[in-house]
Amino acid sequence: MAEGHRVPWFPAWGIRFPESLDDPQDVISIFNEWRPNQRWLLLSYSAAASEIHLWTVWHALRRRELRNSMIGNNVDTEFLRLISGTHQIRIAFERAGLMQGDETAWIVYLPDFGTDYPFTNDNEKLEIPRDTYNDAALDANRLMLHLKSSLVTERPIPTNIGLQRLGYESKIEDSDLFIKEIFVDGGKVIKRLRPAPQGRAHRIRKRSNHVTMILDSLNKTEKKDGTKD
Repeated sequence: MAEGHRVPWFPAWGIRFPESLDDPQDVISIFNEWRPNQRWLLLSYSAAASEIHLWTVWHALRRRELRNSMIGNNVDTEFLRLISGTHQIRIAFERAGLMQGDETAWIVYLPDFGTDYPFTNDNEKLEIPRDTYNDAALDANRLMLHLKSSLVTERPIPTNIGLQRLGYESKIEDSDLFIKEIFVDGGKVIKRLRPAPQGRAHRIRKRSNHVTMILDSLNKTEKKDGTKD
């Protein structure tokens, strides 16, 4: 992990296949055979926009996992669904799964820390262990060997192809916009009471999140004197 990086690297490793995929299912079968557990998955290379993007999706997944409110049967499927922005599992695999012709992908590990904190306390901040990436690197390297793939050293960045693949088709190529920053924080809490036996009541807190996305333009506006901002 890069020194001084303000956001710890998400445990994701970019890989390059020896040749473009003819049948993605063959690669997925090998991966599923050798992965340590279902917290490991293969993700489309263009589906990951940044470290913050991946941590934000993981945070939403972890909350749903602990509250037993996942739509997908497993955490790997639910992660693909959330990063794809859809309720339909089929569309999630089409958007964020491997496709024929892909030359690169991400090996992703979904950490399981945070069994209570901060998912039950909206006033606390999430502390991400900075060794999360390094602690899972050995298993990731073993999976690369089984897939006969090589490591891609670049970290995730937003691309027009990735946004289009995730379903954003509103002339992205003409806007020259990119995701400069994305983060999640706590939203409002709706308080409710659930009736209980013997005249008692249990307090229920329905929490929400604020997801903030900051966009920037690749084309900087020119000032009147000819300089650029």
